[in-house]
Amino acid sequence: MKHFDALVRLTAQDFHDILRLSADVKYKFDRGDRPRLLGGRVMTLVFEKPSLRTRVSFEAAVAQLGGSSLFLTCADAGLNGRESVADVARVLGAYSDWIVTRTFSHRLVDEFVRYAGCPVINGLSDQGHPCQALSDLLTMQEVFGTLAGKTVVFVGDGNNVARSLAVATALAGMKFVMAAPLGYELTPEFLARLKQQCPTADVTLTADPRAAVARADVVYTDVWASMGQEAEQEKRKQIFAPFQVNASLMAAAPNSARFMHCLPARRNLEVTDEVLDGPQSIVLEQAENRMHGARGILLWLLGIDTV
Repeated sequence: MKHFDALVRLTAQDFHDILRLSADVKYKFDRGDRPRLLGGRVMTLVFEKPSLRTRVSFEAAVAQLGGSSLFLTCADAGLNGRESVADVARVLGAYSDWIVTRTFSHRLVDEFVRYAGCPVINGLSDQGHPCQALSDLLTMQEVFGTLAGKTVVFVGDGNNVARSLAVATALAGMKFVMAAPLGYELTPEFLARLKQQCPTADVTLTADPRAAVARADVVYTDVWASMGQEAEQEKRKQIFAPFQVNASLMAAAPNSARFMHCLPARRNLEVTDEVLDGPQSIVLEQAENRMHGARGILLWLLGIDTV
């Protein structure tokens, strides 16, 4: 059984196939061709963390393809101590064609994979955000026409978004540059696992954001303090201040470079308004592609090909 729980479990061909499906179904939908490929299918979302894009993109994606969805908080699902994770996963798996989780700890994703008996999708965990990375590369593919050889520069914290993006770019034959303060970059343990899966992964770490963006095709950033790190916000503001993506930093990148952010953004903190709303920004296209990427994931997990 296939799952979309962590990109490190996918092959380059798997990733290519999901991208192709996502692009194909988007092309058809934009032209009014909306086949009910998922008629009668049920998707269950189990969320510990609040969400705008992840929840709505998946609910819209399954509805547009003829399926339906159920949304549960962890309290709704009994994951507040009322039942064991194994029991909840088995029951929900019997009702569902897919389960999408959004959780603080990746351990919950792993337990659903172990017990649910249906495909499990990681809608975000502390380890990664694979759905975001997929839609990011779908957006880059639309903008640049090809992915191989392109350079993505992530400016900020080596968080779950950065980790998934590093894996996705490696699977697509791209270059990944991480510009972060010392101590906040991608960890040696993560890099070792990435190299084990993708020996040709081209990853560079630096603490100099201006040098990092000099050859960037994409400049990408995210919040400096993720959900669960609120106590560190003030400390991180001081540490990450030199890593703000602003007009000066974008001027150090090629004119052809595009700006991306997974949203929600802390405006005028990690990125200024003039960049986020500027002509190089493709954040809205990126956000829309969360829905198109979700369709590709749902179809791929069930082995449904639109071609």
